[in-house]
Amino acid sequence: MDPIPLVHASLGKQELAAVEEVFASEWTAGQGPRGKALEKELAERYGVADAVTLSSCAAALHLALLALGVGPGDEVIVADYTFPAPAHAARYVGAAPVFADARPDTGTVDPQAVADLIGPRTVGVIAVDTVGLPADYAELEALTGRHGLFLIEDAACAVGATYRGRPAGALAPIGALSFHGRKGITSGEGGALLAADRAIGADVRLRSSFGIGSIFDKSQTIGLPIPEFTEVGYNYKLSDIAAAILQVQLGRIEELLERRNAVAARYAELLGGEELLTLPHVPDDRTHAWQSYLVALDPGVDRAGVAAELRGQGIGCGHGTWASHTQPVYEAKQTCPVSADLFARQLAIPMHAELTVDQAERVSQALRTALRNNSGRRPSAVPATSTDSANQEGAS
Repeated sequence: MDPIPLVHASLGKQELAAVEEVFASEWTAGQGPRGKALEKELAERYGVADAVTLSSCAAALHLALLALGVGPGDEVIVADYTFPAPAHAARYVGAAPVFADARPDTGTVDPQAVADLIGPRTVGVIAVDTVGLPADYAELEALTGRHGLFLIEDAACAVGATYRGRPAGALAPIGALSFHGRKGITSGEGGALLAADRAIGADVRLRSSFGIGSIFDKSQTIGLPIPEFTEVGYNYKLSDIAAAILQVQLGRIEELLERRNAVAARYAELLGGEELLTLPHVPDDRTHAWQSYLVALDPGVDRAGVAAELRGQGIGCGHGTWASHTQPVYEAKQTCPVSADLFARQLAIPMHAELTVDQAERVSQALRTALRNNSGRRPSAVPATSTDSANQEGAS
């Protein structure tokens, strides 16, 4: 039986054709014409003052903190239940990350947990749209505004998601996107910073290129302009090859998201009556980008056993995301019990735009069987559906 990968990028002939155009051009490096065009398209799509294309979302977070003047002695409150890029970014600039616990129903950062952590050294908050679901920005904006703190949205997983009708990535004065291979749109690696303030965008663009102005711009002028280094910057540029791929992908967001939505809806139908797991919760005021599909297993289920059984059938799965405060690098004295519980019980099952409905049905049947085989208690019987019968007969 064919394997079903946990993630799979949706890249094809359109993207290849765009890359060929760049190969035939005179500029493949960063901050070239394709990158500039992509930045313009991003700014227009998200309704922000500026967009800066970068090598990763982590680079966007790092440069955002530098642009905001964050440094040693400062504390930045970061969402705990997430890939720990926000906490890393705080460390990059010498600040201390302070971990805020998650909501138990959504896994997004709990605004009350954030409020409880604000102290005299707090300068701002990095919220995260956990695995594609936007956080509670109305509450977070009110909270940070009241205390004079900055608010950054880490929308790495949330391209295509919305909150109260607004696009994820533009839900705070600064947003950070990722174009990693498992995201809603991708160039393999890459990211972008979205800014409501042009000054922030200009600062980030300069620091992303070693602290000098655009080499491409200077190459278009007559004479011999010599760039000057005005900041100690970084090499965080996005190549024009990647930018060309992303221009195509940007135009495919709705198409790719529609496919992910179809898979999520089918999972909800097939797993909705299962006692041994809890499905993702999406509040009515927002939509999910479905970068990942995480189910929370009953405490009595052996998650490692379930994973081994699924992988033995060629079905990809993963632990979900991280309770960042538990990672040894931080030596955190804090506890975030909700985040730690989700970290221990959630399981990621295949989710990507190339997943077929038949494959989703095979995953669901295998998961239900694995739950029973690795549970300390027997749930009440769940009636077999016609889809279950088809799967048992080998249809996929």
